[in-house]
Amino acid sequence: MCAKHTTGTGSLFEWPANPIGYVAIIMALITGVLHLIASTNAIEMSEILALLFILNGLGFIGGAILYVTRYWQPWLFLVAAIYSIVTILALFPVQGWGVEAFYMQGSINPIAVITKAAEAILAVCALYLYAGTR
Repeated sequence: MCAKHTTGTGSLFEWPANPIGYVAIIMALITGVLHLIASTNAIEMSEILALLFILNGLGFIGGAILYVTRYWQPWLFLVAAIYSIVTILALFPVQGWGVEAFYMQGSINPIAVITKAAEAILAVCALYLYAGTR
């Protein structure tokens, strides 16, 4: 249940001791990469929106990288959870306040569905891992 990392002697990288940590890494990488991909479509709507997608994607990827270093601190689990929840909520002012937020041009938008699911799972994992540090 512990969220501590396994340590190598003097190594910069420390791998999660808890399997949930690996789930969190995978979810962060999925949503990060998909946001970078989605930025290519978002640029058609707005350069600012595309930049926000890029920054968000890099934020998730950077967070995953930070998590596997010795610099990770338990309070960062809360930051990861909040970041994920804010990113989920950020979809709605841009795309609409209901189920239509997950549609684009009349069809379901798989990138929106997958990224928001990954972010929700990441938020739950981060809260679980934070609770394990207490």
